[in-house]
Amino acid sequence: MKTHMRSCRLKVSASVVVATVFAAAALAKEQGEWKAPARAARMQNPVTADQNSIAAGQAVYMKECRACHGQQGKGDGPGAADLSPQPDDLSSSSIAGMSDGEIFWKISTGRKPMPGFERKLSEQQRWSVVNFVRTLASSGQKGDSK
Repeated sequence: MKTHMRSCRLKVSASVVVATVFAAAALAKEQGEWKAPARAARMQNPVTADQNSIAAGQAVYMKECRACHGQQGKGDGPGAADLSPQPDDLSSSSIAGMSDGEIFWKISTGRKPMPGFERKLSEQQRWSVVNFVRTLASSGQKGDSK
C-alpha cells in the first residue's frame, strides 16, 4: 500500500512539474513580440491631435499609466520595478513607428502585467491617450538620434 501511495505521489508531482513547465513555456511565448492584428493597425484615429485632445490624453495618462510607464513615458515609473515584462519606453522609435491603431489596440486590450482599458476608459479617452503618447514618442526620437 505504501509503495502504491509513493507511486501516486510521484506521478502527481511529475504531473505538476510538467504542467508548470508547459504553463511557463506558454507564458513565455505569449509574452514574446506584442503585435496588434492587421485590422487594428489599420484603424484611423478619429480624434484630432489638437491641444485639447493631447491635454485630455495627458490627464488620463497621468492617472492611469504614469505609475508604470513614468512621467516621460520611459517605462521607469515607481510601479515598474517589480513588473515582468518591464513597461515599454513610450518615447522610443519603435513606438513612434507604430500606427495609431496599434497603440489604441494595445491600450484597449492590454497584456499582463498591463491591464486593458477598453472597459475603464471611453473610446475618445483612449484615442486621446494615443495623441498624448505621440508627443512622448516624438520627444524620444530626438533623444534616439544622439
